[in-house]
Amino acid sequence: MNNIHSGFVFNAVMVVDDTFTDRFIAEHYIKLCKMAPRIIMQDSGKNALEYLIENANNKALLPAIIFLDIRMPEMDGFEFLDRFVHLTENIHDHCHIYMLSSSLDPEDFKRVEEYSFVKGFISKPLNVEKINTVTTGVHV
Repeated sequence: MNNIHSGFVFNAVMVVDDTFTDRFIAEHYIKLCKMAPRIIMQDSGKNALEYLIENANNKALLPAIIFLDIRMPEMDGFEFLDRFVHLTENIHDHCHIYMLSSSLDPEDFKRVEEYSFVKGFISKPLNVEKINTVTTGVHV
């Protein structure tokens, strides 16, 4: 987990959420926890996929962690996951996905379990404790 940025756990983290307030809160806690010097904020699954595809061959620009909202217009988190499956191995090996949701719908939990590459399910909003759980559970 060591990198060239002293004191940070990862080089980059991505937050994919259509709600400005949730992105703002996530960014605040990611900075507070010194999770990564680069925080890539995306307001849609489509934009996030485009970013990953554009940067597939540059590990320095790929996020080690992707916090992905489930409920978004146009492309929800599950559709993002369905498309993520088809991305390059380089992206799969580097990016660890955690689903975010304000919903406690048991169906969401079941659906998340269908994707073996999803590392966890986190209830919104992010906070220090939830971020620390992620940083101690991921080895990149």
